[in-house]
Amino acid sequence: MGVDAGRCAGDTYPLPASGYLVDPPAAARIVDRRLLGVFGLLGFSAGLPFAMFSTVLSLWLVERGVGVVVIGFFAWVTLLPTLKFTWAPLVDRIAVPGFARIWGRRRGWIMLAQLGIVSATILLALLGEGAPLSLVALAATLLAFWTTTLEVAADGWRIELAPGEADQGPLAAANVWGYRTAMVAAGSGALLVADRWGWSAAYLMVAALAAAVFPVLAATRPEADGDRGAALAVGIAAAGAVLLVVALGVAASGSALLGLATAVGVGAASNVTPAVLGICLLPFLAMAVAIPRIRRMGPEAPLRRSAAIGPYVDIFWRFGAGALAIMAFVSLYRMGDVLALALSKVLPRQLGYSLSAIGMADGVVAIAASMTGVALGGWLATRWSQAWTLAAGALLAAVGNWGFVWLAAQPPSTAALYLVTAADQFGNGFAGTVFVVYLSMLVDRRFPSSQYAFLSGFAFLLPRLLAGAGGSMQARIGYDGFFLLSGGLSAASILLLPLVMRLRPRRADA
Repeated sequence: MGVDAGRCAGDTYPLPASGYLVDPPAAARIVDRRLLGVFGLLGFSAGLPFAMFSTVLSLWLVERGVGVVVIGFFAWVTLLPTLKFTWAPLVDRIAVPGFARIWGRRRGWIMLAQLGIVSATILLALLGEGAPLSLVALAATLLAFWTTTLEVAADGWRIELAPGEADQGPLAAANVWGYRTAMVAAGSGALLVADRWGWSAAYLMVAALAAAVFPVLAATRPEADGDRGAALAVGIAAAGAVLLVVALGVAASGSALLGLATAVGVGAASNVTPAVLGICLLPFLAMAVAIPRIRRMGPEAPLRRSAAIGPYVDIFWRFGAGALAIMAFVSLYRMGDVLALALSKVLPRQLGYSLSAIGMADGVVAIAASMTGVALGGWLATRWSQAWTLAAGALLAAVGNWGFVWLAAQPPSTAALYLVTAADQFGNGFAGTVFVVYLSMLVDRRFPSSQYAFLSGFAFLLPRLLAGAGGSMQARIGYDGFFLLSGGLSAASILLLPLVMRLRPRRADA
């Protein structure tokens, strides 16, 4: 069902003819008064389930006796957010029946995604210790899909509402603040609950929190014409149908991928690192071949006008060969954090730390350190140049990764675990915030959801591909070598900063 243009773009607040929430000079005032809390809550909603299909899931698999190589394979579940550009155009162009009448197009998608998050988390909770790993993978993939859909809708809304870098800094910080608070709190709380009452209780706790967020997000809504009750009934029926179709599609795709992996001999003893490195080169080869042709395209070229791929072609049309440098930079920038995430909880567990000790480290310590990093990153993004904030973020992230090398050399100590966790979370929070601002400034305001989804997705595509091979790497170079490598890759992104900071996009044609 369609909705009017103002409601589609702004959802909660009416839009003037300019298409932005208010005229740009007043945007910062509106951001301060009304939107920081909204985007903090949206970040919380997205961060809440993330730990449950990443770090918490890894520890659950450790408790089940699953080998480190297979645990590494489960990191490929986090690849799904990198592919969000494949369905982001739907969020830009299609309204959810029923829900759009009540909440507007973008918030209608947010509500649908929230229902998906709750249902997938409950499914994980219902899978007992003896459940097949294939079913665990299905539930985790569904959780990743709906979490990503929530992010796509929220990111598009945020970029539309804040046209300038100064406005993006506070909104990005609020969003990342909420995201990291939820991710750390959910991870910490889940481990404490799992240590006392079991893993099913841990996942049910997070499902209950996700369900509690739903009415809060729904509380402030635009006025809807007609019968809201009828619109809600239509929305719930449509949501149920969409949830079922997505689940069947994921199950069919997963079955095909498992069959392919078995056919080529991928198993618990496989060294997949060389193959993954080769796959990582393919996108850059494809871009190098396509960019010269894209740069010669006129405004009426079918690829540029395509609703499906036009927004992505536009990135390469505007930046040309410079897009290769941008893609290399964004891939390296968060490489270390993503690689470390795959084993950062597995290492302390294998060093002898209890689930409760790891959970406590991921509680107050991690939240305080992460939020300090987010706040400092958001504040400096409005005062320092992008080059300096990005360089600082890369170095802080690298230091956080290298802290695990030091931890592995210490006898089990609560103080050591807290110190390393604080350094890691501070660096992640700072780097994550300045990186969101950088990506937001690259997009064309005509395609905010699609282009941000593509850029942020590609930024994590290669790191998450490699993260799936993390177990294979660790088996060959040990934890010391693994975390030294992950930190070094983050620091290496600084070498590309002088080049990417000089790039300027081509002016759009008429």
